[in-house]
Amino acid sequence: MENLNRRGFIKTSSTVMGAAALSTGAVGKVFAAGSDVIKIALIGCGGRGTGAAFDAFASGQNIQLVAMADAFKDNLDKTYTNLKEKFGDKINVPDSRKYVGFDAYKAAIADADVVLLTTPPGFRPLHFAEAIRAGKHVFMEKAVATDIPGVRSVLETAKEAKRKKLNVVVGLQRRYQTNYREAIKRIHDGAIGDVVSGQVYWNSGGVWVRPRKPGQTEMEYQMRNWYYFNWLCGDHIVEQHVHNIDIANWVKQKYPVSIQGTGSRAHRTGKDYGEIYDNFAIELTYDDGSVVYSQCRHFEGISNRVDETFQASKGRAYLSASNQAVLWDANGKEIYRHDPKGNPNPYQQEHKELFEAIAKGEYKFDNAEYGAYSSLAGIIGRIAVYTGKVIKWDEAMKSNIDLMPERYAWDAMPKVVPNADGTYPVAYPGHDVDKYI
Repeated sequence: MENLNRRGFIKTSSTVMGAAALSTGAVGKVFAAGSDVIKIALIGCGGRGTGAAFDAFASGQNIQLVAMADAFKDNLDKTYTNLKEKFGDKINVPDSRKYVGFDAYKAAIADADVVLLTTPPGFRPLHFAEAIRAGKHVFMEKAVATDIPGVRSVLETAKEAKRKKLNVVVGLQRRYQTNYREAIKRIHDGAIGDVVSGQVYWNSGGVWVRPRKPGQTEMEYQMRNWYYFNWLCGDHIVEQHVHNIDIANWVKQKYPVSIQGTGSRAHRTGKDYGEIYDNFAIELTYDDGSVVYSQCRHFEGISNRVDETFQASKGRAYLSASNQAVLWDANGKEIYRHDPKGNPNPYQQEHKELFEAIAKGEYKFDNAEYGAYSSLAGIIGRIAVYTGKVIKWDEAMKSNIDLMPERYAWDAMPKVVPNADGTYPVAYPGHDVDKYI
């Protein structure tokens, strides 16, 4: 669970896209003046940002961190100290390239060749658009948006990244995990026939809580305690369970046409838990009539489960982030079992492959599209549960419900604020449906 806490299409949209030579504009400046140093900028200096930087340095390439940005100076300073102690001269970030505030990302992106986008997901569309506009390669954490306008923005930016031949890797690291790659390749090759149903799970005790402190504005409190506000996190069905939903889409090689489900706020009900639910159970229905059942919950003291199972016309499959993968035929005979020994760390592998491609001047990775669509599936799942409605994929894509604040400043107000007693309004299925879709 240490790694899990740190992080968190179509048939041709496998992890690695076809290799093609990069244009000079895309990667040439990495080797400007004969230098082979790849300059990176870290945007978002919390635990995930620190972890992403560690994984980037484990890639084996000649990397130097040259710029950092965060909304909070204390976050930036702590991460800088941790990285400097570990990597020494590879951390070349003087005070003049330590940027703090809501607009800090712009200056940091301008300083680098590759950017690591690791802020809360709500900021991802904005930061991704700036990085690609500036001609930078990108690693960005999942999820890539928290509302449907954000998904549309990421999809438009993804088109521009393709046009510029800029590598984009999304932190859905199971796509870079050997057991998933090997087992799903066999599934796609027909080893167990047509997938007709599945179940995907992320059931755990939940994550951290950061209580309100005296003197904080509402904006600062929500930013500090970001996991519990939808404009920042998207609810845990988007921020965390997106991993398992993405596996369903990868196995099916398509996206659902409709989603329905149920959920509630049953255990984590205090003021510090903001507006999000603590459990979801949804059904993803695909155009061939197959249904994948999805379950996630944040209950303490329960049996944890984080894995995926699928049933097919000629067999079944079991997959897990703990390096397990097993396929059986229709008679229950085991036909494939993955050997977990010696498998690379998938968090590091995604960076290894990204930076290797950049160092070689190759265009190989376009993860933004499947990252956007799997994020969208989680968002639609949240909307289906919040409203109590069956939500059709195509109709949802038209939604203009924008969760982001009107402006970004410490004295600005988010769109969801507490009641007089300090509690936040929570979705009540069947009521105020137009607030969500």
